[in-house]
Amino acid sequence: MTLRRFALPALATALALVPAAALAHPGMPGHTHGFTDGLAHPFGGLDHLAAMTAVGLWAGQQAKGGQGDRAVWLWPLAFLALLVAGAVAGANGLAVPGVEGGIVLSVVALGWLTAFGARLPLAAGAALIATFAFCHGAAHGVEMPADADGLSYGLGFVTASAVLHLAGVGLSRLAERSGLRLAPRLAGLAMGVAGPLLLWA
Repeated sequence: MTLRRFALPALATALALVPAAALAHPGMPGHTHGFTDGLAHPFGGLDHLAAMTAVGLWAGQQAKGGQGDRAVWLWPLAFLALLVAGAVAGANGLAVPGVEGGIVLSVVALGWLTAFGARLPLAAGAALIATFAFCHGAAHGVEMPADADGLSYGLGFVTASAVLHLAGVGLSRLAERSGLRLAPRLAGLAMGVAGPLLLWA
């Protein structure tokens, strides 16, 4: 089974499980938190904002033919699939050790990988990104408001994450085509250097 054939069903399955997240939360009848709240959530923390943008920046750097072109869509897709899986786990009370450390590590690692324009095998890059995504998803699940509509809220933060990935890919490709290849690298460098500070943010 190819990575593409695996990734698409995995994402579909993960999205189908989002409503299960709602079952962990009392107060559902009010449905006071929905799509727009979930959409705003990733933009409320520099850790989520930086990591999700970095996924797009790094994936965009891979687009030079062959497997690199597939990384542009497969790596963000891998992130989204495990983001949902992590959110379902977190919302249903699964204790994921080291989540905060994993989130900070994701910013640092993805930042440095972007700064150096590192090129990894397609599967290795997807696996690394998916691991980080699970940590981010678990944090989203734990932070989900108690009165949230799990499906609407989940679709909101998945949509926001996809937008950040697309923005990163777009900026990376634009920089490549306009001769500003250093721009994504400098952004990655800033993330790699500043990432540890998030521990005290």
